[in-house]
Parts: sequence; structure tokens; C-alpha cells
Amino acid sequence: MSEKTAFSRRLSEALRRAGHSTASPTRLALEFNLVHRGRPVTAQAVRKWLHGEAIPAQDNVVTLAEWLEVSPEWLRYGDARRQTVARELAGYQAQDSKLWREFYALNEEQRDVVRAVVGALLRRRKRPSS
Repeated sequence: MSEKTAFSRRLSEALRRAGHSTASPTRLALEFNLVHRGRPVTAQAVRKWLHGEAIPAQDNVVTLAEWLEVSPEWLRYGDARRQTVARELAGYQAQDSKLWREFYALNEEQRDVVRAVVGALLRRRKRPSS
């Protein structure tokens, strides 16, 4: 099974458990956009998620997970990845978790700026001091 198909199945399962019908991508897009703080999604994008043709951007996965009351790791990767991610995240402090949530609340352009700043800081740190 492809990664996109597996995501689609988990999304459909989470939607059913939360009492949402998967019959109308238009309705799901409208409901999703009411809770999402980023750029609105189209019914076409939701249809692709539901039919295993695409996986949403990470900020959309986070919103979907919060909305459907499942973990973002499970929604995106399934059970096997959830255990690995949980171990990796176990060492992070609460402020790191907050930072990641805030980072994914930014739109893609803003996240690119943050990535560029971090990259510049890392390059500067690697330079030998004069």
C-alpha cells in the first residue's frame, strides 16, 4: 500500500470516528477551514487527501489531527512511526513542543523565512572565528 493510500485510510477512519462524513470534500474543506489558522484548503485538495492522491502539508496535518482528536504522528505515519516519533520527542522540553506548534501555525512563506534564518545562524556558527 502506498504512503498516500495509507494516509487516506487513516484520515477516513479519524473522520468517521469524529462523526464527519467523507462523502463531501466540499463540506469537509469548509469545516476544516473554520478551524485552520493557515491558508484555506480547497475541496479539490481534500478530495485528493481522501482518495489517496496527496498528503497534506504538515501544518494541515497538525490542524486535522487537532480537529479530529488524534495524534499528528499517527495521522501522518501510522502506528509504527508513532512509537519512533514518541521516543524522539520524549527528550524535548515543553517549550520545544510549543515552538514546533507555533512554527507549523505559520504559513509556508513564513516557515521558509524561519528556515533561512536558522540556516544562516548554523553557517555562521560553523565559520572559524577571526
